Amino acid sequence: MGRSRRTLPEELLLLALDPTTGTTAQPQSLDLGLAGAQLVELALAGRIAPDGDRIAVVMPRPTGDPTLDSALELLRRRGSPVRAVHWIGGPRLGLRQIYLSHLERCGMVHAVAGQMCGVLPTTRYQATDTAISRDIRARLDSAIRTGVPPDPRTAALAALAHAVGLGKHLYPGNEGRSSRSRLRDLIRHDPMGGLVAHAVMDVQNGAAAQPRRNPAAPAGSRQPTAAVSMQPRRGGMARVAAH
Repeated sequence: MGRSRRTLPEELLLLALDPTTGTTAQPQSLDLGLAGAQLVELALAGRIAPDGDRIAVVMPRPTGDPTLDSALELLRRRGSPVRAVHWIGGPRLGLRQIYLSHLERCGMVHAVAGQMCGVLPTTRYQATDTAISRDIRARLDSAIRTGVPPDPRTAALAALAHAVGLGKHLYPGNEGRSSRSRLRDLIRHDPMGGLVAHAVMDVQNGAAAQPRRNPAAPAGSRQPTAAVSMQPRRGGMARVAAH
């Protein structure tokens, strides 16, 4: 996979990056969205495909992108299709910092060290080329404004942006209500993006560990329940602590 095209995780992160504060919107759910964006990018590259509500590896050959290939290898090691909601809700958080560091190495953002309350070290990230972010935003705006079905990549980006709660960040206030609604509606234009976006929202709602109802079970029978393993909160603006 060449570097002439930005990946969906990179685009989602750049959408979430506030150009004024250098912080990311919805930091808690953004990690989940980035994990979902990896799945969509791998599907667009022909490496994985949906199998019902599960994800199956169909071509284990590396893409050439180290972060995506790490996810692909983990999927391959599962040996059988995995539910999207379980994959996204799995112990692979921290992707936000991984991708921020990646964008910094690529020269797309630069880190600015600072302190919170004069004590805690923080790192903010400023885009080095705001034209890139404007181009990404323009694709979403065009899809929302024109009503023309977007390409699968833009549709998936819109679905993920809605799923992680970026609607109010991108289209704030009462004047942005109709745009937020149309952003949500774009989810239907890409089946893989829709599957992943719904999985992201299910994890946030604590549905990742809910057992499936067995249609063959007799009426009135009790089925075992599972504890919710993750229920991230939808946060506001947050700074990334430097380590």
